[in-house]
Amino acid sequence: MATELSTVEYGYKSRPSALMNSIFMSTVNTAAKTLVAMASTSRAEHTEKWKPVDHLRFMLMLMTWLTVWVLRVLMDHFPCFLTSSPTNLLGGFSFDLPLLPASSSSSALSASSSSVSALDLVLHDQFDGPSNEALGRALTQIFALLNEIPATSRKYQFAVAMADKIVDENARDGHVELLRINRVTLGSAFAPWPSRIIQAIPLGSFFVSCVSAIFHSVVNDGTSVLQRRQQLAVAQGESSGDIVAEKLAQELLWMTNKLKACGAVDEALMQWSFASGLASVSLTATPRVQGLFVKISAMLFGEVSDKNMEVPVQVKFRLLVLWLPLFCYAGNGFAYPVLTSYEKAELERAMDEVISSLPAIDQEVVLTNWLQDFTMSASDWPNLQVSYNRWCQSTRQLVT
Repeated sequence: MATELSTVEYGYKSRPSALMNSIFMSTVNTAAKTLVAMASTSRAEHTEKWKPVDHLRFMLMLMTWLTVWVLRVLMDHFPCFLTSSPTNLLGGFSFDLPLLPASSSSSALSASSSSVSALDLVLHDQFDGPSNEALGRALTQIFALLNEIPATSRKYQFAVAMADKIVDENARDGHVELLRINRVTLGSAFAPWPSRIIQAIPLGSFFVSCVSAIFHSVVNDGTSVLQRRQQLAVAQGESSGDIVAEKLAQELLWMTNKLKACGAVDEALMQWSFASGLASVSLTATPRVQGLFVKISAMLFGEVSDKNMEVPVQVKFRLLVLWLPLFCYAGNGFAYPVLTSYEKAELERAMDEVISSLPAIDQEVVLTNWLQDFTMSASDWPNLQVSYNRWCQSTRQLVT
C-alpha cells in the first residue's frame, strides 16, 4: 500500500473535539462568505472609490481570517481531550476507528482504551471454543493500527502484510462465513476512509462546505473555478497533510482491490457513489493523490460495465456525476504513469456502456456536465463524443 511514502517524515495530531471543530468550521464559513462578498465588490467594473463601509467590511474579513488561523493553530498544537464518538461518524458501525491518528501524548490512554475494548469483545462471547468472529476482530484491530502507524515506520509494512494474509487466506478457504467476514470488515473499514482523507487534505473540510457558494459566486474571467483551485493547491506545495492523504488513499485502493477479489465490490461501489465530499476535495488534491483516486474510480467503472453485475441506476448515475470531473482535471499520468493508453481506452468504453444504460434525462445531465468540464480542462481524456452523439441522435428520433 505504501510505495514511496517512506522517504517523507510526518507527524500526527490528536483529533480536536466536536465543539472546536464546529467553531472552526463556522468561522471558516463566515470568512468565506465575507471573501466572496469582497470579491464581488472588487470586480473590474467597480472602478469607484471604496466607501467607509467597504473599508470596514475589508477589515472585518481580515480579522475573521486571522481568527481562522488562530483556531487552526490551537487545534493543531493544543488538541482538546473531549472527542466525539467515531461511531456516530460511521452511521452506526461498531468499529472503533478514530478519524485521525492519536498523538504521542495520548498514546498511553489510547492503548488502555484499546485493551479494555478488546477485553470486552472477548468476554462478550462467553464461550471457550474458537470463533470465526475473532478473525473479524483481528482485521478491525489491524485497520485501526494502520490508521495510527506512520508509513515511515518499519512496522507499517508488517501490519499491511498481516491484513493481506488474513484476507487472502479467508478468500482462499472459500467458506461462506469467512467470505462474509471479509465483506463486512473491509466494507466497514472502507466507509470512514474518505472522511479521513478529507480531514488530511489541507483545507479539505473548507472546500467541502464552501465549494457550492464559491462556484456560483466568484466571477468567471475565462478560467474555470476548478482550475484556479488546482493552481492554488499546487502553489501551496506538498504538506504533511498531503502525505497523510496519500497514505490513506493508498490504503483505500488496497481495500478496493481486496473487496473486488472477495466478490464484494458492490460495497465499494455504493460508498464511492455517495462520496461527494471526497470527489470535491479530489480536485484540489496533489497529483499523486488524484492518481490514486483515478485508479480506484477506473477499477469501479470497469466493474459497473460488467454484464454479469447488477448495479442500481442511481449508483451508476452518481458515480458518473461525481467522478467524471476528476478524470477531466486530474494530471492523468503526465508526471508519472497512472493509466496506460490501453487502460484509458478501455475506461472510455466502459463509461460509454454505463451511460448508454441510463435513462435519457440522466444521460443529458451526465453528458452536459462532461462537455463543460472537458472543454474547460487541458486534458483530451476522457473523450465521450461517441456517447454525446448517440444521445443527440436518440433525442432527434423522439422529435420525429
